[in-house]
Amino acid sequence: PNSYSILEPPICRSAAANPSHRRVMSEHIWIYHERQEAQLCGQHALNNLVQACSFSPHSLAEIAHQLDEMELNFMAQNSEGGTRSKDYLARVAEGSGNVDPSGNFSIEVLRAALTNQFGLSLPNIRQEAVLSGSDVTDVDGFICHRDSHWFAIRKINGRYWNLNSMQDRPEIISHFRLAAEIQGLQDAGYSVFVVPPAEELPPECRASAMRERGLPEFWWKEEDLVKGKSDAVTGATDPWRNVGSGMRLDGKSAGGSNDAASSPAATSSPMDLGDLTEDEMLQMAMQASLESEVQRATAQDDDDDGIIEIEDNKVEEVPVPPEPDASEKDGVRIQFRLPGGERVVRRFRKTDLVGGVYSYVKEKSSSSGGDGKLELRAGFPPVDLSEKRSQTIEEAKLSGESVQCRYL
Repeated sequence: PNSYSILEPPICRSAAANPSHRRVMSEHIWIYHERQEAQLCGQHALNNLVQACSFSPHSLAEIAHQLDEMELNFMAQNSEGGTRSKDYLARVAEGSGNVDPSGNFSIEVLRAALTNQFGLSLPNIRQEAVLSGSDVTDVDGFICHRDSHWFAIRKINGRYWNLNSMQDRPEIISHFRLAAEIQGLQDAGYSVFVVPPAEELPPECRASAMRERGLPEFWWKEEDLVKGKSDAVTGATDPWRNVGSGMRLDGKSAGGSNDAASSPAATSSPMDLGDLTEDEMLQMAMQASLESEVQRATAQDDDDDGIIEIEDNKVEEVPVPPEPDASEKDGVRIQFRLPGGERVVRRFRKTDLVGGVYSYVKEKSSSSGGDGKLELRAGFPPVDLSEKRSQTIEEAKLSGESVQCRYL
């Protein structure tokens, strides 16, 4: 169930004022719009989608590390030689498959983060039945991706807002324009992921006191944006922002008992992460992840009993389907990590068989020397696609997915 317990995110909150001291001085709609920092657009897209500073670089990097561990553990159990196998060591040397050194997170990380904290899924809009019986205007939230950039579109107070972190401020998208906007993004090569109509996003901010769930400089007063004011009020410039909250002029808590250093979030750890920049937190998480993988790769594994023998069933080969033009509406994009570690993106038609995807991977990885059974996995947690060879790409829900490929 969606508890929406996000009023006091542990890393991004601006203060820990006593709720009993707050007085709601005005009832306005506020829109949360984080601006781009470093290459953390995935984090900003998620926070803008849920309208709160709920996700940090550290928390997303931890999810990426967990996903990497799942993949490595599976390889260790299913590769001859375990953690000493060539494939396993090559995968470790490749580094994280779910976050790059610049902080760009994979769709699997974003999905897992939303599922873990809010119970929300994030399917590709092209997947079968995602909008069955519904219109695009029935969707409250979108996440769009192309060329390592993520951004969110969210319905707030009955209006759609483009919350791209590269923009200076939120921009309205009318209901009339929404369908054309989403289609235009797909035509331009964007993958569009949606919060299904049956799922409920956290509520919008309807009171000044609720702004504590995000940083003050990223809140915008909706009525000023609608009027197109050049000097629209933000959370940082709102004249009512500190009334009754016991805040000092520098934005910190006035009382010692409410000071961030004495809060549970700060005392539960020897280091106060709230004092670190996003880049510093990301570097810490990346270093911890790399150290863990190196230690695991160099450890001696003398127990080979966990190797699972998988019989290579004979299946009928399906020819590699021709790649459709980018302008074809029936076309979908699939990202692959080939057995040799190379990453490629290829277009298919919805009606192409998954068996043809297998043939494509075999063709692309012929130079890697694989001669065992080819295994493809997709989704979170990763699911073996061998039972879906006879299904279409649309039936297997592979549109916009990242497929992990290896030889057993």
